[in-house]
Amino acid sequence: MQVLSGADAFGAQRGGGPHWIEHLSVPDLSVGTYSLPAGSIDTQEPHTEDEIYVVLRGRGALAAEAASVDVGPGSVIYVPAREPHHFENVVEDLVALVLFAPAEGTRAGRTD
Repeated sequence: MQVLSGADAFGAQRGGGPHWIEHLSVPDLSVGTYSLPAGSIDTQEPHTEDEIYVVLRGRGALAAEAASVDVGPGSVIYVPAREPHHFENVVEDLVALVLFAPAEGTRAGRTD
């Protein structure tokens, strides 16, 4: 067992952009915290792995190809590999626990 302490902490600089910190990476899973200050622009690119966001704090929206949904504490969103997506309308500093399966970057360069 491993306890991931600090995974709920806001890590972005006030007035700055998004902040990512990885807490755990094993072959089949990685976990990290993604922080976005209110009013920031999320410039992330699609990932090669499936992804789950668990919003711990803050409010905004997550936009993907087909829709944009409002998110807040307790929101859990699944985004399949390679689907373009980004947070928008971040009205309160947002903190999301992010889970990648398999681990982030392990499918990079693959086309399946």
